[in-house]
Amino acid sequence: MKLLTYQTKDSEPRLGFLYDNLVVDMEDFGNISNFPLPDNMLDLIDLGFEVISEITDLIAETRAVDFEEISIPIEEATFLAPIPKPRKNIIGIGLNYTEHVAESARSLDTSKELPQQPVIFSKPPTTVTATNTNVLLNRKLTNQLDWEVELAVVIGKKGKYVPKSDALDYVFGYTIINDISARDCRRSGQWIVSKGQDTFAPMGPILVTKDEIENPHNLNLSLTLNGIEKQNSNTKFMLFNINDLIEDLSTVFTLEPGDIIATGTPAGVGAGRTPQEWLQDGDVVKCTVEKIGSIENTVKEI
Repeated sequence: MKLLTYQTKDSEPRLGFLYDNLVVDMEDFGNISNFPLPDNMLDLIDLGFEVISEITDLIAETRAVDFEEISIPIEEATFLAPIPKPRKNIIGIGLNYTEHVAESARSLDTSKELPQQPVIFSKPPTTVTATNTNVLLNRKLTNQLDWEVELAVVIGKKGKYVPKSDALDYVFGYTIINDISARDCRRSGQWIVSKGQDTFAPMGPILVTKDEIENPHNLNLSLTLNGIEKQNSNTKFMLFNINDLIEDLSTVFTLEPGDIIATGTPAGVGAGRTPQEWLQDGDVVKCTVEKIGSIENTVKEI
């Protein structure tokens, strides 16, 4: 399923799904199907991934005319981040593509050696923003604002000490994150100030459930800045794939439904360019991941 959190000029944020170029309200669909369903993404994830099959079966049994009263044309919906306010920090993975390791070593004083374990950091829930919103450039904090397109994994059930062979069983679905980074805000090797400022995690536009993506380790991902391509790669080039990450992370701490893992970015960030490039007021950044879509954000100096 293609799930989204949306709102209209007349509504608060709502959970929906895409069907035949319509946004169908999830709670209303549950009402007409006599199958109670929630009005927000986290509550849906809490029901377990099995609910997706049940909803899919109900959709197949529903007449097109019955969708009319509970849906709106897609262009009338404002897409919010799929999970507008995560319960916990987003889990970020650094230096997870070989060429990005090399460019970071040249420009950011990180090690040129490939990591032997995943490099883990986090981004607070307040970093999350939606497509078609502003990324804030605070000159009091940074003059080196950078971009990073990433595939994000949304966890679907609680897991501790998850073996990599079972890891994808714990996935609910996938979305896109732009891991915005202020390169001059790292503190003694710590990244949270660099990665954790408000609006530094544009997310969306939708959450695609895992049944629609047969192989998450073969997805093209790319980024453009003002229409010019800056990043273009494929998730098959991750150093630590999703199975590796879930095994490692669940050894460190318990993964829970709704947790989000941003799986790292390929080469092509601004810091790795010669000369270096930084985001400026008015810049438009577009991130695309195959089978999910694109998010687009404008930089706004404050």
